[in-house]
Amino acid sequence: MVTIVRSPSLSVAHVLRGFGEPRYTAGHPDGRHAYVSDAKRGEVVALDVLTGRVLGRVAVGPLARHITIDSSGRTLWVALGTKAEEIAVVDVRHRARPRLLRRLRPPFLAHDVGFAPGGRHAWVSSGAVNEVALYSARTGRLLARIPADEPPQHFTFKGQLVYHASGESGTLRVHAADGRLLRLTRIPDESYNVQQGRGWVVTPGLGTGTLCVLNSRGHILRTEKIARSSHDACVVLAAT
Repeated sequence: MVTIVRSPSLSVAHVLRGFGEPRYTAGHPDGRHAYVSDAKRGEVVALDVLTGRVLGRVAVGPLARHITIDSSGRTLWVALGTKAEEIAVVDVRHRARPRLLRRLRPPFLAHDVGFAPGGRHAWVSSGAVNEVALYSARTGRLLARIPADEPPQHFTFKGQLVYHASGESGTLRVHAADGRLLRLTRIPDESYNVQQGRGWVVTPGLGTGTLCVLNSRGHILRTEKIARSSHDACVVLAAT
């Protein structure tokens, strides 16, 4: 089941059924379409979020999970598992009719995927080794294997900066979009997920219940215990 909520009221607009195990979503830059990975059915599902309709589906491979869309809204990358042997590349130029282009085999078992702003580079994190991989988004060519901390790692992006968190190591790395390491910061252990907004970078602690807030350069501003366990967080850009 997938629930679509209205902004800013957060009231439920639509509830969509007909999924096996929906996992992650990628919103199209047009603000109307979104794509959901379905791990059980091995599909990517195209949605119209305004009308609450399923528009199309494409089989991409078993255990479809983390998903990302490039800034032009033309291509999706989907990791096929938490320790994925393959990444599916999906053409979404026809927004209602996603089409599988090919599968990439990364140099390690992959976990998370993300397009850096501008759409030139795709980043792939590992579920098995202390590395992340940098790809050409256009050709799918592997450009670099970059040292990282313990897997799994997760990404968020701002401008020409890439932030990736390792919950097992308790670290946040700040990279330039071309892969250069700019800063390494210690954060609370089990801070797996990471998001950014309004100049903040936030990472919640799954085992610690903390929320760690950093500035855009990766310096810690504040750490608070907010719950017994905190899994994910985001920064809401409220209208003024």
